[in-house]
Amino acid sequence: MDDTAIRALLDSILAPWVKELRLAPESIADDAVTLRLPYSDHLRHAGGVICGQVFMAAADTAMVVVISHALGGFQPMTTVSLNTTFMRPVKTGDVVVTARIQRRGRNLVFGDIELRDAQGELAAHATTTYALITK
Repeated sequence: MDDTAIRALLDSILAPWVKELRLAPESIADDAVTLRLPYSDHLRHAGGVICGQVFMAAADTAMVVVISHALGGFQPMTTVSLNTTFMRPVKTGDVVVTARIQRRGRNLVFGDIELRDAQGELAAHATTTYALITK
C-alpha cells in the first residue's frame, strides 16, 4: 500500500470520531507503518496532557493499517487485546505512531506499536493481538 491507499483505507473504515484524530501516513516499510497524529488542543484532558484514550485509538488504528498493508488490502479483523504502557506525558506537538507486525499466523496477528513525542522520546508502547475474520 502507498500513501494514497492508506489515506483511502483510513477514510473508508474508521469510525467518525477516530477520523477526527486526522492520522496521516508518514512512512511505509515491509513490516511497519508509521502514522502522524497531529497535535490539537482538543486531544488533551483537564490535566493538560494528551489523553491515553487518544494514544490507544492511534495505536489500534496504526496496527489495522500495517496488517492491511501486509495483506495487500483491508480484510475484516478485530482487536483481541491491546495492552498499553504510558511512559511519559505529552503536552504539545505531533506524535509519531509506528506499528510493526511481530508474527503473523493463519488467524492471529501479533504486533507492537511505539508512540513517540515531537522530540522522538518514547511516550507510550503497546502490544496487540488481532484476529483475522474469515467468512
